[in-house]
Amino acid sequence: MNAQVATSSARTLARRAYHWLRRDIVHGQLAAGSKLKLEALVQHYEIGMSPLREALARLVGDQLVKTEDQRGFWVAPLSLDELDDISRVRDLIETEALRLSIERGGVEWENRLRAVFEALSEVEKDVTELAPQLPQQTLDEWEERNHAFHYTLISACESPWLIKLQELLYHQAERYRRVSLSVSHGKRFVHDEHQAIFEAAIERNALRACRLTHDHLMRTYDEVRKAVAAMDPA
Repeated sequence: MNAQVATSSARTLARRAYHWLRRDIVHGQLAAGSKLKLEALVQHYEIGMSPLREALARLVGDQLVKTEDQRGFWVAPLSLDELDDISRVRDLIETEALRLSIERGGVEWENRLRAVFEALSEVEKDVTELAPQLPQQTLDEWEERNHAFHYTLISACESPWLIKLQELLYHQAERYRRVSLSVSHGKRFVHDEHQAIFEAAIERNALRACRLTHDHLMRTYDEVRKAVAAMDPA
């Protein structure tokens, strides 16, 4: 029993370390391309070396961390080529998953979708520009509710792989989106886009919902790409 408890505790620590590290990488607190010094991370997150290494191994699988043989770990770099690829594949995955979700989702899915859209609307109805001048708490709250909305839209697709891939690509895209905020100044009525997607999904109009989602993702991609391209290469 003690061995089982110890194993469960180690897995919990590794899971927490994974979420902490992923959050800090996506939010840019661990800079792209920077070396991850294990001893410093152990102290910063107050965890042991074993759960830290397990968390880093998971992040390597998520393509957020890179490793080379025994030379250590680095935060994955950012590049326009990668952004192009992430955006293209995410569009393919998310629109297909949404089509299946609209086809297969029941009343419970509709209720969850209404709830997350209402929560998202509370944050973004007065936000036309996601930019650094907004309080960090507002940006974080919007990101969390935006993620919940996009996840719930596809959650009834009955394909664990589509859901897993969408989650992976969402966080990759979020990383670029957050970085781009430092130079992005364009205004955009994101709430109107989300509302149109929500209404089409509730009406079970899969063709319209998928087209609106494609347009929504591509508008975001275009803005992020322009912002990232304008940044100092350093």
